[in-house]
Amino acid sequence: QVQLVESGGGMVQPGGSLRLSCAASGRTFSNVAMAWFRQAPGKEREFVGAITWNGGSAGYADSVKGRFAISRDNAKNTLYLQMNSLKPEDTAIYSCAAQSQARRYQGYTDDALGYAYWGQGTQVTVSS
Repeated sequence: QVQLVESGGGMVQPGGSLRLSCAASGRTFSNVAMAWFRQAPGKEREFVGAITWNGGSAGYADSVKGRFAISRDNAKNTLYLQMNSLKPEDTAIYSCAAQSQARRYQGYTDDALGYAYWGQGTQVTVSS
């Protein structure tokens, strides 16, 4: 059974940092791009950032560029999201996603439809 499980969410004050993890099991994702998306209450799901299968390239939404960083450890089948200088508007449920094998060794996309596997999400709340 394929599973993506996020962890590391929580409550933090504005300006603080959090590191999210996404552990994959059931199969390897080391040859496909992975991404982070988020959804705030009452809002549409939005792209946060994505990384190529080998970690060689990453892309980010303008709203998080320069503050967030994605990385991956293929040996551990784990994706990370380092979030710095957090703002109240970063409050959301953060979910990781992985492409299907049909897209192996291809680049990432910011379109949620391009990802076949999803985690349940982890809550991030930024508040003083």
